[in-house]
Amino acid sequence: MEAIVYEEFGGPEVLRHTTGVAVPEPGPGEVRVRVAAVGLNPVDWKRRHGWVEEYYPTTFPAVPGLEFAGTVDGLGEGVTGLAVGDEVLGWTKTGAYAEYALAGIVAPKPAGLSWEAAASLPVAGETAQRVLDLIGVRRGETLFLHGAAGVVGSVGVQLAVAAGITVVGSASESNHAYLRELGAIPVTYGEGLADRVRAAAPDGVDAVFDAAGHGVLPVAIELLGGTEAAKERIATIADADAEKHGIVFSGDLGDPEAVRAGLTAHARAAAAGTLAVRLADTFPLKEAARAQELSESGHVRGKLILIP
Repeated sequence: MEAIVYEEFGGPEVLRHTTGVAVPEPGPGEVRVRVAAVGLNPVDWKRRHGWVEEYYPTTFPAVPGLEFAGTVDGLGEGVTGLAVGDEVLGWTKTGAYAEYALAGIVAPKPAGLSWEAAASLPVAGETAQRVLDLIGVRRGETLFLHGAAGVVGSVGVQLAVAAGITVVGSASESNHAYLRELGAIPVTYGEGLADRVRAAAPDGVDAVFDAAGHGVLPVAIELLGGTEAAKERIATIADADAEKHGIVFSGDLGDPEAVRAGLTAHARAAAAGTLAVRLADTFPLKEAARAQELSESGHVRGKLILIP
């Protein structure tokens, strides 16, 4: 089958397009999917560099990619509620940059949802919901979301606003209109961030979601009063130095059934037009290296999608 493979850590040049990878066979509880679209995430190139081995250990040869949308092609022993031909979205166990992939957690793709939109949902939706739950932000509270215009951040904004939470979101000036459309109060990055957040939320913030990194955790701790207890209401998905600050780095999927239920709900919301991921561009699978290079440049507004 067609796939992207890498056998060592390095730059985008280590990614190799091949048609010689064996089609995987589904084991107990697994589903084989013919992939229609792949969501590209920053963790894909961070893993390629070997930067996140502590959280996502790599076994070579490796196929990148966490999320996909596609059609059920085969069922392992014990799988119920699915049939060959069903359209689904979810997480892969074998790497999504491929013509076929194995998955353990999938949800139905609504008929009105495009393949590209479906493939953009699993990681962003699950990550955003997991972090919001972890920091315990509730209706009537105020959340500071650092990196609010990114894919995960923007989904976090939408989920929080829908739950009755006031969101102050950091982003570049060019993304402020977008954040206002999502219902957030935008502030700019950089020196003086804490003062700008205080001005936007004069009654203070109750929790912080760091979706961008870049050393914002000391600012987050300051905004919540600098106490040890305050750190329990801060979480990051982007700062590998989180432990040094006493902050939780959230990177693992939650309970599979809860994850599946959340994905189903997010897919329905996306089909209904109440949850959206901004799409930036699509690439054929063979151009995965170019797509990752673009993602790593930091100059992408929205989700990059690969099409096998």
